[in-house]
Amino acid sequence: MRAIIVDDEQNIRKVLHVLLSENGFEVHEAASLTDANNLINKHYFDIAIIDLRLSDGSGIEMLKSIKEQNPETMVLIITAFASTETAIAAMKLGAYDYVTKPFNLDEIRIVLKNIREKIILQKRVKELQQYADEYQDIIGKSEAIKRVFNMIDKIAPFDTNVLITGESGTGKELVAKAIHNRSIRSDKSFIAINCASLPAELLESELFGYTKGAFTGAYASKRGLIDEANKGTLFLDEIGEMPLSLQAKLLRFLEEKKIRPIGSSNEIEIDVRIIAATNKALNELLEKSEFREDLYYRLSTFEIRLPSLRERREDIPLLINHFVKLFSKKFQKNIHKIEPAFVDYIMHQELKGNVRELKNIIEREVILSEDGYLKCTSCPTAMVQNQAINGMLEDGINFNEYIASVEKDLLKKALQKADGVKTKAAELLGLTFREFRYRLSKYSHRSSVNSQQSKKQD
Repeated sequence: MRAIIVDDEQNIRKVLHVLLSENGFEVHEAASLTDANNLINKHYFDIAIIDLRLSDGSGIEMLKSIKEQNPETMVLIITAFASTETAIAAMKLGAYDYVTKPFNLDEIRIVLKNIREKIILQKRVKELQQYADEYQDIIGKSEAIKRVFNMIDKIAPFDTNVLITGESGTGKELVAKAIHNRSIRSDKSFIAINCASLPAELLESELFGYTKGAFTGAYASKRGLIDEANKGTLFLDEIGEMPLSLQAKLLRFLEEKKIRPIGSSNEIEIDVRIIAATNKALNELLEKSEFREDLYYRLSTFEIRLPSLRERREDIPLLINHFVKLFSKKFQKNIHKIEPAFVDYIMHQELKGNVRELKNIIEREVILSEDGYLKCTSCPTAMVQNQAINGMLEDGINFNEYIASVEKDLLKKALQKADGVKTKAAELLGLTFREFRYRLSKYSHRSSVNSQQSKKQD
């Protein structure tokens, strides 16, 4: 990652250079607009830290210039001449944040850490866009999901039957669509039916069709879904729920490639690829004679097992970001920030419903979001705090030390939520700026004293 510092004060540039280097940035410096423009014409910068007043112009002009060339560059404005008007102007032009001089080093460290995390996430999402386009919005970069992508690539071109297994909500239909879209049948129909959604009689008529007068209520002939999928792909979801009597008829079709609609004496030749899916353990159904063994082997020429979210937790932040964008657009919510506590909370949930459950959670949180900020409304904060306090009281605690640690933690978290901007952090805690600064300085002073004492002991 590459960063540029645009400031005419050499000491400021040196301090920021060190802080950026700590975060893994390759750092370039410029003391003027002219030097800065020369650099941004040569390089792409992930982050730009720009002083508002420069010797040869305004940092606002620099902000406009860098955003025109590289819209994704994260820009942090710093200045000793703060005003509400300039702050609003900078934010409207796309600045990430606005920090006043003299700034606190811990404050800047938090801001840079947040920017770095956002840049990394944006890069990952950009890389995943290729996967989203190619694999029907199946999001992930974990080894478990990469194995699924690899199987899709290998088997899609070959016109064989496929069985997809996995827990409910893992995306079996998305995988089926991805296989179809990468197959020689991609320009033909993809027809899907859930075998658990209809009783046996209705499922049979839906699959095979019927002629007029075949049964009570059959006032007109109807093509079956197998016929509609001719030359294309038929996706049979929850195949484990198909009644045994219908399994026999499906097996006959797979062997002969012909169907006879209900009430008809004529057979229709069909050329279709079958992709089936189940969240049940078909091996157990075979042992109980609830699923035909010969049909199982017909369907499972290739088998793809989809991992649960518990097996690919590293993909959860990417999925959260994907669904936040999806629902932000759907509900016209401009979500520009996600509370870290929310991601952490989701990462520790069991998510038995897998991607489907996660999608529903994100939809709810986007609807409840305010001011472009997605917070953790589902987090049981009070419950967690009560459990922790009860546990400590059993063993006994030092009241003063505990209150001090809580205060320090609140100050730190408020700074993080405010992206390092003290005035915002003070507002979050209901403090004046001076009260906040005083309380924060107590702990900064203690850290400095402890550090000096530690050095003396060494």
